[in-house]
Amino acid sequence: MSRDLRHRSRHLLDGPDRAPARAYLKGIGFDDEALSRPIVGIANTWTETMPCNFHLRRLAERVKEGVRAAGGTPMEFNTIAISDGITMGTEGMRASLVSREVIADSIELVGGAHMFDAIVALSGCDKTIPGCAMALARLDVPAVLLYGGSIRPGTWRGRKVTIQDVFEAVGAHAAGELDDEELRDLEAHASPGPGACGGQYTANTMAVAFEVMGISPPGSAMVPAVEGRKGDVAELCGRLAVEAIERDLRPSRILTREAFENAIASVALTGGSTNAVLHLLALAREAGIALSLDDFDRIAQRTPLLGDLKPGGAYVATDLYEAGGVPLVLKRLLELGLLHEGVPTLDGRTIGDVARSAEEKPGQRVIRPVDDPIKPNGGFAVLRGNLAPEGCVVKLAGHDRLEHRGPARVFDSEEDAFAAVKAKRIAPGDVVVIRNEGPAGGPGMREMLAVTAAIVGEGLGDSVALLTDGRFSGATHGFMACHVAPEAVRGGPIAALRDGDTVVFDVPNRELRVELDDAEIARRLADYAPPQRQLRGVLAKYAHLVGSASEGAITRVPERAL
Repeated sequence: MSRDLRHRSRHLLDGPDRAPARAYLKGIGFDDEALSRPIVGIANTWTETMPCNFHLRRLAERVKEGVRAAGGTPMEFNTIAISDGITMGTEGMRASLVSREVIADSIELVGGAHMFDAIVALSGCDKTIPGCAMALARLDVPAVLLYGGSIRPGTWRGRKVTIQDVFEAVGAHAAGELDDEELRDLEAHASPGPGACGGQYTANTMAVAFEVMGISPPGSAMVPAVEGRKGDVAELCGRLAVEAIERDLRPSRILTREAFENAIASVALTGGSTNAVLHLLALAREAGIALSLDDFDRIAQRTPLLGDLKPGGAYVATDLYEAGGVPLVLKRLLELGLLHEGVPTLDGRTIGDVARSAEEKPGQRVIRPVDDPIKPNGGFAVLRGNLAPEGCVVKLAGHDRLEHRGPARVFDSEEDAFAAVKAKRIAPGDVVVIRNEGPAGGPGMREMLAVTAAIVGEGLGDSVALLTDGRFSGATHGFMACHVAPEAVRGGPIAALRDGDTVVFDVPNRELRVELDDAEIARRLADYAPPQRQLRGVLAKYAHLVGSASEGAITRVPERAL
């Protein structure tokens, strides 16, 4: 029996009773022939508020061409996007992680209500890519995820620069190492066009992970935003969406346990963003896959760090593209015996087939050979202990520190910590603690790039450790623990910390602790009152519904409301 290519849209558009629906659509240019084909929703995250998604309107037109060429009818709709980089260090950053849920919700609502037979989702910036993937998992119709691609690096004083250099220059400026004119000259050169941030920051980390999982077409993610081939990739995505209907290739067939393990290994191997832990946990819950922090630590421990990529390394995403792209990452995982080869991809091959077909640029050093790792273990680890009973994530790429013991410098907000750094009140050996920035306490779990970059810019990156119940940017590097759970406002022990307490990072033993006994921690927690925030609207709803970072910081309806 042949597959019904209009398995959903016919319920919206066929028969006498659906004449009003057809009338609406005919009024805006869809004729009977167009409405008789499979309908493919084009979920676009285009916006003019940032470079990451600025070019997606143009790519959407090429996706539509591919849909039409394959015998489908495209219908484009839009959702929101918020720039992490532009809102970083402000109250606006609270909206970033919240936007992931809104993006997923809005695509789910439109895709479900309009009964598309398939969906192509276009993503760019950090939260649009996991938000799109979460929506595709919920809808579970044939789907393709298209990443808009990375920006090319800028050039300043004869070297490649990214937005990471600008954030760190703020600290250097505060330390008197850069003057106003030099800082302005750098900012004029660091972001030369459209595309997502250029290092192995969150967007590129997730783009690699999702191509490794098979939900993005093989060879598509690392094609740069302004590369001519990106339009061809977009057209291919349109064709593959229609073919996916014919093959009944839904996200539930792709997003398997094995696919998630491949994705985690790719993050560890490339030194990717700690945000990948949060987003993959969230996607796993949407896909009904059991996944925990312990899985991340187990996989990272057995996976060497081979990617010499910024923020901790020397290269950027466009270098990875030229070296061989995501297929090269797959090739290394295959060589290590760490790849689940049977995971399907959108073009009919298995992920093992893609790995074996990788074309590696001779002499490239972006992804090291398996016998010459940067480190024997992956770019992150999961710690627990009396400061993080539910766990936290520590980034290991970009530095060689595995232990730190020092006095806590405690701040109840990112702004307070940033002010202390700029005023040079942080000393070598300190442990900077930023709390009440978790999913509910922030709310929104702001990233701390402004703080960490300022610390690096002032020359303290190798001597200071940080911990927070919030997040760190994919562009952050240094010895840091993020996603500390439970968070302060939900009774987490991070709320018990006071200035001068001795905090210990012990990566070999997977422990984050404070040198206090349980009774003293309990006494302090009983006395702790978090700062009161006046919340309204979406942030108030999010703070009420969001869960722990250890489970992906997803929103759920309380059981008492069901």
